[in-house]
Amino acid sequence: MSHRTIGAVVIVVPVHNEEVLLAACLDSIETAISNVDIPCEVRVVLDACSDGSADIAARYAFEAMGIAANAVGVARSRGVASALSMFSRMPSDQIWIANTDADSTVPANWLTAQLDLAASGTDVVVGTVRPDFNDLDPNHQDLWLRTHFAGAPNGHVHGANLGVRASTYLAARGFSGSTEHEDVRLVESCRQVNATVTPSDAAEVVTSGRFTGRTPGGYAGYLREQSRAVHDALPYLPRVEDHC
Repeated sequence: MSHRTIGAVVIVVPVHNEEVLLAACLDSIETAISNVDIPCEVRVVLDACSDGSADIAARYAFEAMGIAANAVGVARSRGVASALSMFSRMPSDQIWIANTDADSTVPANWLTAQLDLAASGTDVVVGTVRPDFNDLDPNHQDLWLRTHFAGAPNGHVHGANLGVRASTYLAARGFSGSTEHEDVRLVESCRQVNATVTPSDAAEVVTSGRFTGRTPGGYAGYLREQSRAVHDALPYLPRVEDHC
């Protein structure tokens, strides 16, 4: 599939001690890349890793960067800057930045879906994310299915499935160097520069369903909050603390 409005893609994956899940993530990115016919530059940003994540990243033809920031916002920012430098002669409005997380797997149409939206004029794609149901007990899986509906993306921002045109990213001054919510802040900044923001579930990303994540909040925090809110209404459900 050709995408004339976008000439290159930057893909950034921040990693902090994800030796168990990283290979599946990178495998899925390889598949997504195979479905586009434009250059893709991947950065695997190993941030303060003390496990075997670096060894796993070394198996792939992606550039891995080692940093010691212990901050996902810094990891994303440095990865984007490094990858964008490879396309310095290309207009920034023709470069697409696709973001995901190391504990996530992207679908085969992840890039093509975002590029289709970019071709229609979208500057930011806020993609949906769902937890890996293998990580949830039946009650929490049922809760998820009762509160999320196909074809009705809720617009929640998740760094595990976030695409942005490079010109918009730069105008919004990029990711903040924070330990969490850098994705939400970026989208807020994009709105402030009048970017076209499109929620989409056309290429839903599957991410870890753990309740204790690598950042204080993040997606694990989102799952905890959802579980606690429903427990207040349905006290027969097990408390989230039982799953941490």
